[in-house]
Amino acid sequence: MQDKVIVVVGATGGIGSALTTQLAAQGARLALVARNPDRLASLMTQLHPATQQAIPIPTDITDPKQVEALMQKVAAQFGRIDVLVNAAGAGILKPYNKLEPADLDYMLDLNLKGSFYTCQAAANIMKEAKSGHICNVVGILGKHPMAMASAYCASKFGLVGLSKCMADELKRFGLKFTLFYFGGVDSPFWDSITLKVDRNKMLRPETAANAIVYALSLEPQAIPMEINIQPESHLFF
Repeated sequence: MQDKVIVVVGATGGIGSALTTQLAAQGARLALVARNPDRLASLMTQLHPATQQAIPIPTDITDPKQVEALMQKVAAQFGRIDVLVNAAGAGILKPYNKLEPADLDYMLDLNLKGSFYTCQAAANIMKEAKSGHICNVVGILGKHPMAMASAYCASKFGLVGLSKCMADELKRFGLKFTLFYFGGVDSPFWDSITLKVDRNKMLRPETAANAIVYALSLEPQAIPMEINIQPESHLFF
């Protein structure tokens, strides 16, 4: 990780903050992205004392102009972008007939369109260097449907299709994509979910972060296209 330029979107979330802590300790040059500037400032104070090269960039990824400005700022600051990690996301779980149009818009705007904007803007910079790695944290509901998750699954299944198409287009420029299908992760994602779940049986954010660091640490010719980790309590096959 030493001196790799890594953009972490959703840096203040459960997976994002655990990942940021690990990457900072290993010498990465970080651009930390989230909507809330106060939470970003708090995260910065928690980083490894030796971290000298991390910058917080408050950004609403549902706004393509803000996303373009974000990537240009990272390129200007560090000279390149080696890695993009999309760890931002939110969920709405309710019966299909209780979903409002605003619910679907919110899921698609953040989970699908927001990820598209960040992937597109980062890829445009990476392809000039003919190198780059984009990591999209999809979640297991981007692979397996679940009752009460119509809008959420629609956004995540869409993200999978988007990622695979972009990977096919960009492989000739040296870009690679990894999709992470984590099962339930005990993170702030669940704070607003009314569905009753046992968070004690979920994956720890650090476990998810370990998997992302593993994917980034492999030799260049190795492409971990998909990584699937689920808690033992609720496996999908």
